[in-house]
Amino acid sequence: MRSDPSIVQLMALLIGSVGLGYMLYGKKQSHAVSLGCGVLLMVIPFGVSNLSALVAMALVLMALPFVLTRYLR
Repeated sequence: MRSDPSIVQLMALLIGSVGLGYMLYGKKQSHAVSLGCGVLLMVIPFGVSNLSALVAMALVLMALPFVLTRYLR
């Protein structure tokens, strides 16, 4: 079963927007993990066309800064 291309594009736009927010926050606060995750969130929609894989990778990258700062301090 294939995903509707318009849904994939919408999710790519939303994920890229969240990535921009993470990148700006990471740059302003000098937080390298947030900066890196933000850049990756903006880049991965260009290479991934499968909706479930895109959402799964985005969720992992969105949670990574919180998990690392919470458990690796």
